[in-house]
Amino acid sequence: MKEAMFYRKLDGNETACFLCPHHCRILPGKRGKCAVRENRDGKLYSLVYGKLIALHIDPIEKKPLFHFCPGTTSFSIATAGCNLQCRFCQNADISQAPRDHRTIFGEDIQAAVVVERARQHGCATISYTYTEPTVFMEYALDTARRARAAGLGNVFVSNGFMTEEAFEAVAPFLDAANVDLKAFNDAFYREQCGARLDPVLKTLERMKKRGIWLEVTTLLIPGLNDGDEELKSLAGFLVELGPETPWHVSRFHPDYLMTHVPPTPVETLRRARRIGIEAGLWYVYTGNIPGDEGEHTFCRNCGLKLIDRFGFTIGRKQLSQGACVNCGTLLHGVGIR
Repeated sequence: MKEAMFYRKLDGNETACFLCPHHCRILPGKRGKCAVRENRDGKLYSLVYGKLIALHIDPIEKKPLFHFCPGTTSFSIATAGCNLQCRFCQNADISQAPRDHRTIFGEDIQAAVVVERARQHGCATISYTYTEPTVFMEYALDTARRARAAGLGNVFVSNGFMTEEAFEAVAPFLDAANVDLKAFNDAFYREQCGARLDPVLKTLERMKKRGIWLEVTTLLIPGLNDGDEELKSLAGFLVELGPETPWHVSRFHPDYLMTHVPPTPVETLRRARRIGIEAGLWYVYTGNIPGDEGEHTFCRNCGLKLIDRFGFTIGRKQLSQGACVNCGTLLHGVGIR
């Protein structure tokens, strides 16, 4: 239990939360849409501060981040909860448990302990991932400050549905982020996620403006967000953000409330990758199909395979001081060797 940030008190002991764009007004004894922030006698509390449901050492490629310190490991943590209600959630057992079952679970671990364990295991970064770090922002901030002081990087794997106030609080400590851009139409966000598109686009723009290394992931769901025109519009937006922004198009598997929808055909991901490249993106990847050509990084100038991958494992590199060994073109990213 910790008093929350990003809220103000209203009359009648009601609270107004401005952590995310839902802007929940919460009556005493009630919780916000994320189900992990509760009004107790006119004060808003985080119910998940320090209550970790996941601690893993992951390759940074699993986030996925392909252009940020490739080949390193990231100490990955999460609490329960999410501020979206995606019908296709791949981690619903932990992200939706506070909402679906009114269950808050996890192991109490102090932020300083997380940082020390990350250092002991030789991790380059700490990732706030698996669920949605926005809903455990207070804990993420405390951990990120300590991580920065200890020489570790900080990575957000996020849906991007946060307010400007929340973003500005964490931005000074963020080194990289992978943000889910789940679709490029507001109806999808409202009907499938219980959210809105525009706040996510604004978060992406803020991250680029602040110089946070950004990669974007889109889970392609058959018949819902995989049409040519929508993919062209989405790719066009990313090109405007910066053509160096890596785009990961990932394969959907039936889960949670969408077990009736078939897996994404492999050709759909390859088509999306072609659309992204034709739109002007320099780095487009296919996800959840190990062994596909779209896992590799190619030189945007001469086409040489610069980084060979299988799943999250890196094979041969053809780089010299972060540039193509064939033509000398720079590979964009952070910690590229």
